[in-house]
Amino acid sequence: MSTSAPPQTLGPRQVLMCPEHEMEKVNMYCEVCKRPVCHLCKLGGSHANHKVTSMSSAYKILKEKLAKSIHYLISKEDQVRTQITDLDLLISQTEENGQLAERQANEHFERLFETLQERKSEMLRSIEQSRNRRLDQLKTQVEEYQGMLENSGLVGYAQEVLKETDQSCFVQTAKQLHVRIQKATESLRTFHPSADPCFDEFVLNTSREETLLKEMCFGGVPDPPLIDLSQSRVYNEAAICWRLSDDHLPTDHHMLEYRRLGGPSQSPAQENGEDSGVWRTTDRVYGPSTVVCDLEPDSLYSFRVRSCRNSMFSPYSPEVTFHTPPAPTFGFLFSDKCGFSTERLILNKRRDTVESAAGMAFLLAAERVQTGSYIGLDYIIGDTGISQGRHYWAFKVEPQSYMVKVGVASDSKLLEWFHNPRDTSSPRYDHDSGHDSGSEDACYELSQPFTLLTVGMGRLFIPKASSSSSVSTAAAPAGDPGNRVLPMPQRMGVCLDYEACRVYFYDADTMRCLYERQVDCSGTMYPAFGLMGGGKVQLEEFLTAKRLTF
Repeated sequence: MSTSAPPQTLGPRQVLMCPEHEMEKVNMYCEVCKRPVCHLCKLGGSHANHKVTSMSSAYKILKEKLAKSIHYLISKEDQVRTQITDLDLLISQTEENGQLAERQANEHFERLFETLQERKSEMLRSIEQSRNRRLDQLKTQVEEYQGMLENSGLVGYAQEVLKETDQSCFVQTAKQLHVRIQKATESLRTFHPSADPCFDEFVLNTSREETLLKEMCFGGVPDPPLIDLSQSRVYNEAAICWRLSDDHLPTDHHMLEYRRLGGPSQSPAQENGEDSGVWRTTDRVYGPSTVVCDLEPDSLYSFRVRSCRNSMFSPYSPEVTFHTPPAPTFGFLFSDKCGFSTERLILNKRRDTVESAAGMAFLLAAERVQTGSYIGLDYIIGDTGISQGRHYWAFKVEPQSYMVKVGVASDSKLLEWFHNPRDTSSPRYDHDSGHDSGSEDACYELSQPFTLLTVGMGRLFIPKASSSSSVSTAAAPAGDPGNRVLPMPQRMGVCLDYEACRVYFYDADTMRCLYERQVDCSGTMYPAFGLMGGGKVQLEEFLTAKRLTF
């Protein structure tokens, strides 16, 4: 880095010749191969199709670059010295911290060895005490039986007593003798060792402890987990899932942290409050997911997670952000009442998925289609109604669905609408005839119980603007039907503001409002869906899981 050393020279000037054409001087520079070439290389050699420039131009450019690089290095000399000092400090810290880690590891193992040694000494002491006690009992018993052998003269004396013919003398002598002989006989009949020679109670099963010792991890800092966006869902509660690498070592637990970054409804005073931007930590999590409660609506939240093994934490996972819905989550299941068609709609056992089968019903209606009659939508609503407040729910429409209507319905008009006769020869008997002109949405009739948005064939259709509706900036001008067609979101959300009499339609992944309009909130409002042809709607599991019983 210092300029005090004498500069090195390139030696005597030499003319560079082309390595491929020995008689030709190099006078051009190939920008592809980054090397000097001659004119024959460019005309028909290996550089014929390469971009070349003049040697003077290359000389000028490279000289400027080299001068700038040298100037940059000279200007950064102090910075490099500072970085060298920092690196020396890191080397010193690494050496000290490595020695400290060795000492701590030795201390941990010494404590383990001491504990094992203590347990070993206690067990050996217990075995020795038990062995001595049993030996004393057995030896005492041997002495007792040895006494029987030593008293063998008792048998001879008894035999002599049996020879006594004087009855009174015999009875007086034999009575005491019989008691002594009877005791010896009873001891022989009921022989039982006074101690058990087996030491089974001291046999150790250390398989569990050996497994724990073998599973002790010394791999250092664990790898950070990754939050799984496809499995995580955020509403007024957040279900956050994460995954570890395929070759990860066992972890003790995980810690999830989250913070509120802000929301459109926040005032400047709230933005600067204690709650904004402060990381909050959940309790220890021993699985790959957890639930965070009490999130603010219409706000942006950031999440991160890290793993712990042997009291060592991994780095944090990359932060991910989620936007909470504009209102609390509304939970419901599909209802099989109120106009539900068992012939054309299939409701699963959990009542969280409905499917329209384009089958026999359409074949039987083929003649009506030829004569100009229209096939209507098959409607289904939620089993829970809304009579106040602001609520949000989400669902997924199968991308291959032919046509699905999503929105809300009024119960005060549903019964009248389903029971009154309608002119089935007219496309206006149904809220949607199936064509995508959008005229049926623009000509919204107050007598209709449904307020719906059309999706199907991988597309979402924005209705024409009217006095009762307003289109978000995501939609194109109403005069261009082609630009009113948007890609169908992977997940859709609906928000109903009962007091404001407005319904909003969202991309549930980005929380972008796609369309909103006025709605007649008379009576109780229900989530509503209409299907025609092959189609499928699935409610978010997060919304229905708490209500499912089997």
